[in-house]
Amino acid sequence: MVVKRDERREPYDREKLMQGLHIACRKRPVPEAALDRLADSIERSMADSEEREISSLRLGTMVMDRLRELDPVAYVRFASVYRRFEDVEAFVKELHGLK
Repeated sequence: MVVKRDERREPYDREKLMQGLHIACRKRPVPEAALDRLADSIERSMADSEEREISSLRLGTMVMDRLRELDPVAYVRFASVYRRFEDVEAFVKELHGLK
């Protein structure tokens, strides 16, 4: 189960994860197989955990960590939505963190 920011719980949905990855990687040279491996890696991490629930915050962090290694542009796209940047300064700060 995924615990959302507002404390709602919903079943983990691989399709929802893949949809977010596809949006972040749109028009990027990222093969579909790489996205499948990324999702598999996240699912293995969740399965290896003794926890039966994962926060959406933790899940998003797992996605960002893996996207950062896969494609920095996709990472920034995902992070900009996930972290809900309020202004340009926060966005620029995140970009500087990539260097």
